[in-house]
Amino acid sequence: MSFEQLGISKQLCEALPSQGITKPFPIQENAIPLILKGKSVLGIAPTGSGKTASFILPILEKRQHLSYKNSRNIPVLILVPTRELAIQIEAFVKSCTSFLKRPVKGMAVYGGASINPQMKNMMGTELLIATPGRLLDLMEQNALSLSQLETLIIDEADKMFQLGFEEELQSVLKEIPSASQYILFSATLNDKVEKIKSTLHATFETVEVKNETETVAAIDQLAYYVTPERKGPFLRYLLKTEITTQVLIFVSSTRTADNLVVKLVKNGIKASALHSKKTQGARNQTLQDFKDGTIQVLISTDLLSRGIHIDLLPVVINYELPRSPFDYVHRIGRTGRANEKGKAITILTVEDIHHFKVIQKKMKYFIEPIPTDGIDLNKF
Repeated sequence: MSFEQLGISKQLCEALPSQGITKPFPIQENAIPLILKGKSVLGIAPTGSGKTASFILPILEKRQHLSYKNSRNIPVLILVPTRELAIQIEAFVKSCTSFLKRPVKGMAVYGGASINPQMKNMMGTELLIATPGRLLDLMEQNALSLSQLETLIIDEADKMFQLGFEEELQSVLKEIPSASQYILFSATLNDKVEKIKSTLHATFETVEVKNETETVAAIDQLAYYVTPERKGPFLRYLLKTEITTQVLIFVSSTRTADNLVVKLVKNGIKASALHSKKTQGARNQTLQDFKDGTIQVLISTDLLSRGIHIDLLPVVINYELPRSPFDYVHRIGRTGRANEKGKAITILTVEDIHHFKVIQKKMKYFIEPIPTDGIDLNKF
């Protein structure tokens, strides 16, 4: 099936090859026709399954055929949990707009950046992509109006709660008048997501594709056992002898991320850290440098465990385990996206073994850690 068969116009389809999109994925095949019909949709799909295009394409398809009076009345609101995801969606929207019959302005607003330019650029925005906190700030400043809202989209709905945005999200929902269409996308379905559904008082069509454990099974996973003092040298050994491509390394704290960068750079490995204590400008530049290939190794906290698409990322390393098994799945889901091959490596010490067993039990996927005693790490 093609995107045109799903109801996406030929000119909008022409925007997709530049984004590496050649044919619809299952979530897109199921969600796009429903959204085009104006249905409220709950989409449950793992990371890397094409959720963004699932809602952006039909929304742009509909908007290009509608008239819009240049104003601060927002017809389409997209709520997201992180600044990076907001920026990514905005970039996808902009990549499509030049192919539309009528220009449709999309803009991302988020904290960590000056609010004044966002307020000034609000005029004429049809698709507003926002984090909950910054949206509330803009609403308090009367920078926009949601009185004529037609479509509300909440992306990564479950992550909103994991990141502690429940109160802000509920505050936003209280201020939103009844929209004609609601769209929720989430990697998991839980009580919190059900709570959002009940708050919105809408009848949802549920679309669910390929569960997380199937996605995990499609990624080549390896685990290595090391003693604590050999952990750093073993990572450098991997990066210098086994991994010649770009790699995303996950750690549990900003301090570990920064310390790891210092040690890797000292050993001649181009690396940079990405975490919440970096300024937004620095975060944007670091992520872009990694995407451009300027940086070989990107070290991140769970800030990037969801919602960020990095084309053809071949390897992910868990230098430290996350607390939640779900976060483990989302971390390794940065590789092996959209049917591409990927590898996920986890480095374990004795204190990690029990927790790793818990993660594997939740995944229903078991990996036998490989001992590293016989590897000479003196040079690393």
